[in-house]
Amino acid sequence: MTRETDSAPPPPLKILVDADACPVREECVRVALRHGVPIIFISNSFMRIEDDPLVGREIVPGNFDAADDRIVELTTTASVIVTADILLAERCIKAKASAVIGPTGKPFTEASIGMAVATRSIMADLRAGGSVVGGPAPFSRQDRSRFLSALDLALVRHKRAG
Repeated sequence: MTRETDSAPPPPLKILVDADACPVREECVRVALRHGVPIIFISNSFMRIEDDPLVGREIVPGNFDAADDRIVELTTTASVIVTADILLAERCIKAKASAVIGPTGKPFTEASIGMAVATRSIMADLRAGGSVVGGPAPFSRQDRSRFLSALDLALVRHKRAG
């Protein structure tokens, strides 16, 4: 006797992008189209995107976290998430996303997310206490290149595990 969930087809692979202030939108589209994978840009405001049937946009009205909530809602085991938001990355990992990647190409994993969340919390406390702490390093060509490789690798790994 088979359970109903055993016979259900796996969800289709897709890329979900936390698009507000994402510096790698064009790179996401390039990799998605090369692999023939649908991509959805989720944001709080309008932005221009590639005119292609595989490229979608969802504008989420509401509070600042509405886009994050929508990304988590859409996350499946066949989702590759692109975000710089550490707390969103943590939520997507808990939702069993196939992969969660930062715009610098750094993958967020179950093994690394705890340290990333703790570091974020410490830095927020230091800023709140008046300490002058530097922000992230400027986005570089090497970051862009690492991101392209990481996204490509995440899609290839998911397809192979398929």
